[in-house]
This record gives sequence, C-alpha cells and structure tokens, in this order.
Amino acid sequence: MATEDPSMDPRFHNLHEELRSVLFNGLSHLSPTQPRIIQVGASEASPSLDFSSATVKIPQERLVRYLQNWITECAPQLDKFDEEQHFQIEVPLVAQRSPALLYAILAFSSRQMERRGMVQGCYDSLELYQESIRLLAPALQAKDPVTLVTACVLAVFELMSSETGNWKRHVEGCASLFEVFGVNGFSGGLLQAVFWCYARMILCGSFTSDGAELVLALEKWVPDLNRSVVTAGEGEEFVRSLFHEKSREYHDAHANWAIYLCARVCDLKFRRTSYLELGRTDFTDKRPFLQQWQQLWLDLQFWLDERPATMRPISLVDEDAELNFPSIIFPHWAAISSNQVYHAACILMLEMQPPGSRLDPQTLSLWHARQVCGISCANPHPGSMVNSIQPLYIAGRLLTHGSERQKIAQLLDSIERETGWAALWRLRDLEVEWGYEGVVDWGHV
Repeated sequence: MATEDPSMDPRFHNLHEELRSVLFNGLSHLSPTQPRIIQVGASEASPSLDFSSATVKIPQERLVRYLQNWITECAPQLDKFDEEQHFQIEVPLVAQRSPALLYAILAFSSRQMERRGMVQGCYDSLELYQESIRLLAPALQAKDPVTLVTACVLAVFELMSSETGNWKRHVEGCASLFEVFGVNGFSGGLLQAVFWCYARMILCGSFTSDGAELVLALEKWVPDLNRSVVTAGEGEEFVRSLFHEKSREYHDAHANWAIYLCARVCDLKFRRTSYLELGRTDFTDKRPFLQQWQQLWLDLQFWLDERPATMRPISLVDEDAELNFPSIIFPHWAAISSNQVYHAACILMLEMQPPGSRLDPQTLSLWHARQVCGISCANPHPGSMVNSIQPLYIAGRLLTHGSERQKIAQLLDSIERETGWAALWRLRDLEVEWGYEGVVDWGHV
C-alpha cells in the first residue's frame, strides 16, 4: 500500500534508481548518430490506446481520467513555450503506439492529481511509474526515438514529485539520449519541444545547485559548431544570429533563447568558480573574464531589446500598493517565463560582476528582483507558475521588507497548491536566508 505522499515511499527512490539503470544500460548499447534528426510524428500512431500490455490493476476509468487530466492540466504546463502545443496534442497521439510513453504521462498526471488533492483513497502514480520503466527497456533496445520523450516525461515526473536537491540524478540519464538521437534545440517538431522542456529542467537544477556544471554542455544545445575553426566569441555570434533569425518567425524561439542565455550565465558562474577561484585553466573560453561577462551582459540586453511585440508587456504599473510589486502583464504565455528568466539571469550576472564594469549591482539587482515578483503576481498562468519557483527564490533572497517576503511565501504556496509542483521547499530555503527558519506563520505576518 502506497503512502499518502509517494515521494516519501521507499519504492519511489528504488524505482528512480531502476530508471537510471535502465537508461544507462540502454545507452551502453547505443552509439551516437551523425547529425541526423529523427522526427517523431502523430502520423506514426495507431488508431487507439491499448492497455493490454500493462500489468497494472488500476480500473480503466481511472486511467482515462488521468489521460484527460494530462491533456487539460499537465501538458499545458510543459507547453508554456511551445506554440504548437506538442505535449498536449502530439504526445497523446504518439503514446498510442508507445506503451512506455503512455504510462509515463499517466504516471505524471496521476501524481499531479494526488499532489493537488484531486483523488481520494487511491495513489496510482508509483504503479504507473513502475510500469513505464518496465516498458522503457525494450523500447531503448529497439532504438526507438520515442524513448527520449518518455525519459523526459519521467524526469519531469520526478522533479515535480519531490524536492530537487537531488536534481542532477533526475536529469542526467536523459542527456546522452539527445546525442544518440541527434536532437538539439533546433531539431524541429516534437523532439525539439522535448529538448527545450529538458533544457528548462537543466536550468532549474543549475539554479538549485548555485552554479554546478551543466549536465548537457551548451554546444549540444545548438546545431554542431566546428570548435577547431571558431573562437568562443565567433560561436556566440553564430548562435545569437541563429536564435535571432528563428525568433522573427516563432515567438517561442525567442523564449527559448532566454533559457539558453540564462544557461550561459550559469555556465559562466561555474567556470568562474572552477577556473578563476580555483586557479584552473579555462580551455572553454580564453578571453579575460571581464570580456566574457561584458559580452554576455550585452547579449542579455540585446535579447530584451529585440523582443517582438507579443513578448513585451501590455501593461506596466511601476508600483502597485496592494501587491507591493510592479504590475507587469504579458499577452503571450511564453513571454511570462522568458522575461522572468531574463531578470533572474541579470541578478546572477550582477552577483558576479567583475571589477571594471560600471553598473550599480545593489540597486539594479533589487530592481530585477521586484520585476520577477511583479511578473508572478500579475500573470497566474499555470505553466509559468511552475517555471517561476527558482526565479522567485533568486529574487526573494534580496527582499528585506516583511510584506514582500510574505507575498513571496504566498506565491510559492499557491504554486504548490494549484499546480501540484513541489515549491514550499524553496520557501524553507528562503526562511534560512532570511533568518526565519521554523519561526514564522506566513498566514499571520
């Protein structure tokens, strides 16, 4: 019998280790492809869902309910940057021919309903999670690219289900699959959407670990660059033009560009620690740190300046007395998170501003922090709420007024209640930062 919180059930941790074993054992029998994009499309799907291969004993009517919840509640959270809504529309169709993927989305949906208190007396997510892992191994042996979709959904399931202090173990099993199947952020179709969902998980983990090495190296995020003939600066210029060109046609590309830039910030922070502070040689980029920092700051501002109209706010109130933060409303769901990630990236950049730059880090950081909070207050899109957990933590560390801290607490609490994603663990981290650990009742501040 599962415990009321499956993430506390020892089976959850055992199954997580089993998934890692399946992925790494499967990868040991696969070899990386030449740059070759395998498209996964709904046209390959069979005409109906098939539960006959399953060993689960869950009534079919509950499974149908979980599928409905995936389409209406879960997939939109993952499609927040995707105008074509691949997780909502195409993934259920592809799942018709992939039992491992079907049970992965059912597990995710079941867990989300459990965490939101939408089911009573039944906790099916672990059983469905186990079934997906069981079915994943033969799909990997068959070199089915749908395994990349399945592995990503299972990784998101794990991150949603529990505190992400162990984030790296949840996402590193997927990293090599992108290389094996030749998938990057410009592959197109469903696999591109899966890549950027995974990239957001990597960024979440890097935020959590305060500057750990990226699980998937940045050069794997874009079409192959011949590193022997381009400098780091030339590579950055190529990638900038690539994103800029795509974002003129696809607004979600501009949002993904923000994720990439923020990942570059995290990478710079890692290299700063590893190479500057520990005295190691930086073979990735031989430019002085000041030059690298200044160019990345300029790239962030270029992203801001080049936003299309749909990525800019339609309403901006500098100070809302009732909300304590500026009120910033965006018309496009991809604009919400991408602008918030931009402000979080600027805070991280200002924290490692080198001597020689002329910005006022204290004033600017606080301004960006208030923008992060104002965006969350004014844009309650469920997918953006999920993506705001880490930016709210980064911003919250800088806030000193009791009413501002209370609002941050309320936002994190509402994220967990309304989306099912674990968020309150980040509030506990903020309480430590603020010196409030275990002594504040946020409902009475």
